[in-house]
Amino acid sequence: MNENPVMHWTEGGEARSARWRSEAGMPPPKRVVIADDRMSADAAYRLACEGSALLWRGDFQNARQLLQAMARRIDRKPKKAAKPAASPTEAFHLHRQAQSQRARTLAMLLLPFEPGHVIPLRRAPEVEQACLEAYGPAEEPYVASLRELLGLIGAHEWRRKGVEIAALGARIHPHYGVFSPVRGEYVELVAKAPLPSRALAFDIGTGTGVLAAVLARRGVARVVATDQDPRALACARDNLAQLGVSDRVELQQTDLFPQGRAPLVVCNPPWVPARPASPIEHAVYDPDSRMLRGFLGGLAAHLEPGGEGWLILSDLAEHLGLRSRVELLAAIDAAGLKVLGRIDVRPAHPKAADVTDPLHAARAAELTSLWRLGLR
Repeated sequence: MNENPVMHWTEGGEARSARWRSEAGMPPPKRVVIADDRMSADAAYRLACEGSALLWRGDFQNARQLLQAMARRIDRKPKKAAKPAASPTEAFHLHRQAQSQRARTLAMLLLPFEPGHVIPLRRAPEVEQACLEAYGPAEEPYVASLRELLGLIGAHEWRRKGVEIAALGARIHPHYGVFSPVRGEYVELVAKAPLPSRALAFDIGTGTGVLAAVLARRGVARVVATDQDPRALACARDNLAQLGVSDRVELQQTDLFPQGRAPLVVCNPPWVPARPASPIEHAVYDPDSRMLRGFLGGLAAHLEPGGEGWLILSDLAEHLGLRSRVELLAAIDAAGLKVLGRIDVRPAHPKAADVTDPLHAARAAELTSLWRLGLR
């Protein structure tokens, strides 16, 4: 806990302080108002919009209701008369800006925590396990946002229940901060593409370990799975053990490639070249296509002659005007690679059919592809 900054406020005429927790990297609030069951949703919403954090001292369940009421005020807030977005790119940036503002406003409702992740409020649930999985042990008091806590609780439920993976006939259990494989189409691509070899494969950026597990289940004798995030490696280790393939998968903490070459190198990098706003978004947003370019740039040095590099990538960024197909093909060519083939699949997630989504046109046209790359 000592690595976290200290938050200061005045309560009952006395100066108070506690550690500040924010997985999204938000700084401690500078203005803090003490709030309880007497505060109206309109007053809370106004204070939050003005940049004042609300440290809750009332009933926990009332705080949840207040957060929901604040969210409704954001969602029904009259939009300023404005021209429609001039391009898909502008629509994307406006959408991200609105999401960021919404998150900042709702994060202003704060909860106190005592050592052991105990919430000292009426009707507060036991959240120790959910907080332990994200924060680790808590030996001193701290403050965190209610919105973040609800995210921790949701992540704990995802981890407990798991996500059914048809290609494995089993469940994958994502840890907090590790992207859940809810977009099953990319897993199916890896499960069905013809294998160039069953001797050895590298899985770059393994995350939950789902693709490494699929390759092992398909008969690949040895898989080296890499990730630079300790949370991801711990998550992959648990999943691989539960699936009974730990003896065939070696985990390494490294940025991109392990040492050596393999006849099959698989990578599912973040699909959208934009800045992530929280740790979990690193699996979706890749600033300046860093991981994509790193994979392409290093693939030739880690691919055996006659081997294949599998790049699993959505073309959503192309439909949003954030990266062109020409740029992608140029990066492949500049890396000394050639395209051996491509397998495409349309996404089946609900947003692809949601006409109210600001990015519906791009999502409706999206394809997820497994690019088969070889040495030129």
